[in-house]
Amino acid sequence: MTGGMTGWQGHDATRERTLFVLSFRQRDELAAILSRGGWHVVAARRAEGLRQRVAASGAAIVIIDARGAVQEAIAATAELAQVAGHGDALLVLVARGDSPQLGALHDAGATHFLVSPIATDMLLQAVRSAERYVLRMGGGWHDPQAGGGAALGWRHDGERGTLQLTPALAEAVGLRELGSSRTALRAIGRAGRRTALTAIRRLGDALPATAFAHDLPGLGRVVQHVARDPHTHRLHALVEPLARVGDIGAAVREALGSVRDLAGARSWLDRRIEGGELPGARVLTIRGIDAINRQQGRGVGDALLRAVERRIERAVRDAGVARAALARLGGTEFAVLLPHGADAGLETALAQALARPFVAGSTMVTLLLEQAFGIARPGEDGTALLDRMRDALPGVPADEAAERRASDDDRSLSAGIRRAIDRGEIGIRFQPQVHLLSGAIVGVEALARWDHPDRGELGAELLFAAAAHAGLAGALSSHVQQLALRIAAAWAPPLARLRLSINVTAEDIARPDFAETLLACADASGFPRDRLTVEVTESGLIAELGEAAGLLATLRAAGCRVAIDDFGTGYSSLAYLKALPLDYLKLDRRMTQDIVGSHRDRVVVRGVIDMARSLDLTIIAEGVETVEQRDALATEGCQLYQGFLCAEPLTGPALAALLDQ
Repeated sequence: MTGGMTGWQGHDATRERTLFVLSFRQRDELAAILSRGGWHVVAARRAEGLRQRVAASGAAIVIIDARGAVQEAIAATAELAQVAGHGDALLVLVARGDSPQLGALHDAGATHFLVSPIATDMLLQAVRSAERYVLRMGGGWHDPQAGGGAALGWRHDGERGTLQLTPALAEAVGLRELGSSRTALRAIGRAGRRTALTAIRRLGDALPATAFAHDLPGLGRVVQHVARDPHTHRLHALVEPLARVGDIGAAVREALGSVRDLAGARSWLDRRIEGGELPGARVLTIRGIDAINRQQGRGVGDALLRAVERRIERAVRDAGVARAALARLGGTEFAVLLPHGADAGLETALAQALARPFVAGSTMVTLLLEQAFGIARPGEDGTALLDRMRDALPGVPADEAAERRASDDDRSLSAGIRRAIDRGEIGIRFQPQVHLLSGAIVGVEALARWDHPDRGELGAELLFAAAAHAGLAGALSSHVQQLALRIAAAWAPPLARLRLSINVTAEDIARPDFAETLLACADASGFPRDRLTVEVTESGLIAELGEAAGLLATLRAAGCRVAIDDFGTGYSSLAYLKALPLDYLKLDRRMTQDIVGSHRDRVVVRGVIDMARSLDLTIIAEGVETVEQRDALATEGCQLYQGFLCAEPLTGPALAALLDQ
C-alpha cells in the first residue's frame, strides 16, 4: 500500500500485491516493515478462523512468524497447507534456537524459511523470493474476495479532501459518490467513527500501518487495514470482511462433525429416557495429552484431540452401531451415547482404534485409553448416568470424582443467571476505601453478590464464572453497573460524597459503544461522572490494549477516573502504565501481604509504589487485613486501602451506619 504507490493502478505491480501475516508476538512490527516495503498487509495475532481470513485477503503469500510460538506456527502452517493452491507460498520466520523444528515446519507445508536474526532488508528480499516462486509456479494471486469480486478498499487524499472507494466497496455499502471523508465517517456510525479516527491518528513514521475493526453497513463486521503512503501522504485501506465465510452452519459442522458437548450429551440421553428408552453411555478418558500440551503447546494438543475424535467416530461407524452420538465431556473425556444400551463389540473397536500411534506436532505418541460403560437405571437421568460412568473410570480417585461433581454443580448455576437477573436476586455490596493517614472513608467499590435461593450468598467470582459459561457475562456486567449507579445516585449525606468504583470486564471493552453506553447510564441515574471510577483488570486488557486505551481515554475525558485493578498479577502490567490513561493503581492483595513479608518482597512492593507515585497515580492497596500491613503501606507512601481491616463488603444501610460511627 505504501512505498511510492500513487493509486490503485500503480506502475509497479508488485506494490499492489497482498501479504497475509500471522505473528503471535510481533504483528504490528512486521506489518509496519512490510507496509513500508510497499505491500498490502493483512495481519493477524491469532490463528482463529485462519483459513477464512487468508482466503478473504486474497494473499498468495502468507508469512507465519514462528518466533516464540513454534508449535502454534506448525499447527497454523499445517492448517493452511491443507487448502493452499498450487504455487502459493508459506514463508515461515524461525528463531535460531528453533531451527531443529525446520523439518516439522517443512512437513507441515512451509515453502520458504528465514532464520533469525532477521534484518529488514533480508525480510523484504525473502518476500520477493516468495513472490517469484508464486509467479513461476503459476499459482498467481488469489482474488481478494476469494469468490470473484474485486478488492474492497479506499484511498483518501488529505490535501484535496477527496475519498475514493473501489467499485466493489462502493457497491457493497451502497455509496456510489461520497464527496468527502466526513460523509464516509457519518456512514459508518458513531462507534465506527470513533474507532476509525483513533486508529488513523496513531499513524506516523514509527507506525506506518494499523488496523481497526467495526461494523460496516452492507458488509457486517470488518477489519480495515490502513497505511499512509510516505511519499504522497495518502491513506490507503484494504477492507477485510470477517463474516464472509459462506455457509456458517456448514463450516461449524465441518469443524465439529457430530460431536456434542456435556450439555448436549445430557440432553440427548434425557430425550431417550423421557421416551421410555434406557440408553447407554460409554465414557472414555484419554491419558497422555496433558503431557503434549506442556511439551509442545496447546495448539498441538488441540489438534491431537481432534484426531482422537475422528478415530472414535470411525470406530463407532466401523463397529456398525446405529444411531450413536459422540460427545466431548470436557478436557480429555469423551462419551459414546448409545440407544437402548447397544454396545456390541464397541469396547474392542475403540481400544484397537486408539492403540495406533498419533502424530503430535513433530513426534509420534501413543495414548492410553480408559473406558467405562453403563446403561441408564430406572429413575436415572442423563446427568446421573454420565456422572456414574465418569466416576467408574479406572484410576479415578474418589476426591477427583467429588471435585468433578462439584465443578459440574457450579456449571448448573449458569442456567439460572438470566432468571436471577430478572428476579432481582443479584445485589450489590460496597467495600469502603479508606484514606491511610486520616482514616476517613472516601470511596467504595461496588461488588456483585447473588442471593441464591438454595445456596445462599454467592460471590462475584463464582457469579461471573457462571455467567461466562452461559454466555451472559456482558449482560450481567451491564446489570451490575446500572444497579450500582442507581443505588449510589439515591444516597443521602454522608454517603453522597463518596466516590463509586465499578468494574469493567473484557466483554465490556470489546463493545465499541461501551463508553457511550456507560456514560449515558450514569447520566440517566443521576450519579455525577466526576465521582465515578472505572476499574479494569489485566484480563480485560491483554487482548486489545490499543482499543482499551481509546475507550478509557474517552471515559476520562468525560470526567470519570480510571483505575487498573489487581496490579502485579500479570506479566504486562508495566506496559499498562505506559499505554493507558490512569488515575489509580490498585495493588493486588498478594502484594499487600508482601509488604510485611521478606526483605525481597518489601523491596518489590516499595519499587511499585515509588514508580506509581512518580507517575502521579494514587495507590489503593487491596486486601488489607492487619494493622501491621496498613502501617507498613502508609510508611511506603500508599494513600488508600480497602479490606477487612476496615470492613467487609456492606449493604447500603450498613455502610451508612459505619460512616455514622
